Amino acid sequence: MCEGRATKKQTTTTLRGRCCNDAKPCIFLGPTKWATACRVREDGFAVIDDFLTPEEVQELLQVGRNLHQDAPKEERKVFNANAGAQSAQGRERYFLESADKVRYFFEEGAIGENGELLVDPAFSLNKVGHALHTEHPAFQEITFSNRVKEVCWQLGFRRPAVAQSMYIFKNPGIGGEVKPHQDATYLHTEPSTTVGFWIPLEDATLQNGCLHFIKGSHKSGVHRRWIRNPDKTSDELLVYDRPAPLYPQSNFVAVPVKAGSCVLIDSQVVHRSDANKSDRSRHAYTFHVIETQDCVYSKENWLQPPEDRPFPVLYERD
Repeated sequence: MCEGRATKKQTTTTLRGRCCNDAKPCIFLGPTKWATACRVREDGFAVIDDFLTPEEVQELLQVGRNLHQDAPKEERKVFNANAGAQSAQGRERYFLESADKVRYFFEEGAIGENGELLVDPAFSLNKVGHALHTEHPAFQEITFSNRVKEVCWQLGFRRPAVAQSMYIFKNPGIGGEVKPHQDATYLHTEPSTTVGFWIPLEDATLQNGCLHFIKGSHKSGVHRRWIRNPDKTSDELLVYDRPAPLYPQSNFVAVPVKAGSCVLIDSQVVHRSDANKSDRSRHAYTFHVIETQDCVYSKENWLQPPEDRPFPVLYERD
């Protein structure tokens, strides 16, 4: 159901519209985006152009480019690929314990045996996560902005909370492929409610690894889960519950977008991105919103908030 409430909190124009043959009016961010929520429901994703101002894009981009300077040197040892199973488990624990922290995840081959950088520091990071939305003021301001709340309202959230956030670098020439997947594989709720906000801070093109989607694939359920290993004797802390499905490449459609856009991603839509083989980076800020009213966040998910720090709530409907 599409429903909304008039607001003048944003500088962007708001209007009432009707969609999905619903009798209730909808509120959307600007006259060209009135069907945003319906497009997410129909296709599994939608693009909002000019979601950030050029000034906001440049601010976040500059912050992102400087993140490598904040990475503690002692944490690099976690990524020593030559230390075998112990190192692999250490990396998993570092990952698992990042729900309320800002942690730094390096590109494969970027770290030497003693934690030294083997590449240009500016290109050493793969991503930073998973609590930028609470621990870094610049990202917090965008994540909890009125425009994000308005979109969540359009999508029907009653008590949305932000589960996690990431800054993704997709470095030129080395930014790796992201294989076809569903976000619900990693952030599962019952019923399925998770929506990703994917905001490129540089133009995302066919050459530098824009997103590709299978339209309508969100209607086919969750294809597999990545969960905390129930076998506590295993060295593997995280496991998939079934093999990866095969998706015909011809089913995917490319979605190149401009910097400052926002791609809304239903948690069950299948999507991917190619490796960045260009000479241009593809920095992006992304975060995931979940419903917390009449909805259960799986205890099997890799990401679990500390008991004293639940996921921060964006708003509560009356």
